Amino acid sequence: MEKQIVHLFVFNTLADWETGFTVAGINNPEMQKHPGRYCVQTVGLNAKPVTTIGGVTILPDLTLDELEPGAMLILPGGEAWDAGENSKILESAKALLAANIPVAAICGATSGLARAGILDDIPHTSNAKEYLQATNYQGAAWYQNQPAVTAGNVITANSTAPLDFAYHIFKKLDLYEIPVLEAWYGLFKTGDSSYYFQLQQLTTSSTS
Repeated sequence: MEKQIVHLFVFNTLADWETGFTVAGINNPEMQKHPGRYCVQTVGLNAKPVTTIGGVTILPDLTLDELEPGAMLILPGGEAWDAGENSKILESAKALLAANIPVAAICGATSGLARAGILDDIPHTSNAKEYLQATNYQGAAWYQNQPAVTAGNVITANSTAPLDFAYHIFKKLDLYEIPVLEAWYGLFKTGDSSYYFQLQQLTTSSTS
């Protein structure tokens, strides 16, 4: 089975923690419904290395000019969004959505979607309602005070919800069987070890 590409946009000031659960889950075949179905490729505005907020250097796998439709585009947060430095990726996001390809944005990336008009008429969330209103977008009536929201092919999340962001992405990609996904989410959300044993039972029974 040919791998489907999930593109992760990378840029200077990228917030490392916001896509940690997501990238690890997609690239790790363990527990997956179809192991190895997806892989993550990083895409930058150009081929130059970028430095995250945490000081990690990332060399993009491809440039924005080389971006082709994949399974999903993920837009992490970071200071560059409010500085207006990531406008070029927004045109790609709009084109991908027009081609029925999901786009997932967290933290500052949601303000990018707002500025692009993508959140004007769909349910969404962000860091705060006031944060998006500062973009002068037209979608305030659609704002939901939730950690993460999925509306069709658009996933949004606030900066404190990397786990919920991953949960919504995994569900959209059909990465895990639903009982596995729910047990995984319960484990990391609550720390309750009973979810770990549920995962063990679910994954053992599926491979036996």
